[in-house]
Amino acid sequence: MTSQSPSHYELVQALEIEISPELLQLALTHRSFAYENGGLPTNERLEFLGDSVLSIVTTDTLYHSYSDRPEGDLAKMRATIVSARALAGVARTIDLGPNIYLGKGETNDGGADKDSILADTLEAILGAAYLDQGLEVAAALIHRLFDPLIERAGELGAGLDWKTSLQERTTELGLGLPKYQVSEEGPEHDKTFSARAVVAGDEKGVGQGRTKKVAEQIAAEQAWNALQDQ
Repeated sequence: MTSQSPSHYELVQALEIEISPELLQLALTHRSFAYENGGLPTNERLEFLGDSVLSIVTTDTLYHSYSDRPEGDLAKMRATIVSARALAGVARTIDLGPNIYLGKGETNDGGADKDSILADTLEAILGAAYLDQGLEVAAALIHRLFDPLIERAGELGAGLDWKTSLQERTTELGLGLPKYQVSEEGPEHDKTFSARAVVAGDEKGVGQGRTKKVAEQIAAEQAWNALQDQ
C-alpha cells in the first residue's frame, strides 16, 4: 500500500487542508483491507476520535445558532446532522469512496459506496485532521463540509424529521397528507427498500435505503424540497 496517488491529491484538494500522508493513509484504511494484508492498523481509533470532534463542533454550532430551541430539539437536530446517511452524503461530495482502502471482498460488494463505510471513514479523516492540525483547523473543515446540513436541520418542522416536515408543508398548501409507496428487493439479509413520496396524486420524491424508514425519509426530503417553491 502506498500513500501517494492522484486520487489522494484530489481528496486533499477537496478537504482544503494538509494531513500528513501517514495519518491520511491510516484514516483511509478499512478493517477489511487491514485483515487481508497481515493485520495492518485500521482507521477505527481515528473514527472514534473524529466522531467526538464532530459532535462537539456540531453541538457548539447548534447551541449558538439556535438559541431559541430547547435541548430536545437541539439533540434531534444533531442526530440528523451526524447520522450515517448524512455523513455518507457529505463523503460523496468530496468523492471519498474511491480513496478508501478496502479488502477484495468488500470492494466487490460495493463497499466504496456503502453509507456505513463512507460515514466511518469521514469521521476517521476528521480525527486525523484534529490530530495533525488541531481543533481550530478541524472545526473549520467541519464547518465547510457540514454547515449546509446544519442550516437545513434548522428548517425542519416540529418533528425534526423529513416525513413530519413534509406533512406540515402539504397541510399548509392544502394538498392533504403525503402517501408512501414502498417496495423491496434482495435477499432477506441484504434487502434494499425503495420509497416514492406521493403528494396529491403526484410523485414528488423517491428514496432508497437499507430500511423502509431510511427510504421514506429520503423520499420525503426530496418531496419537501420540490414543494419549497410553491
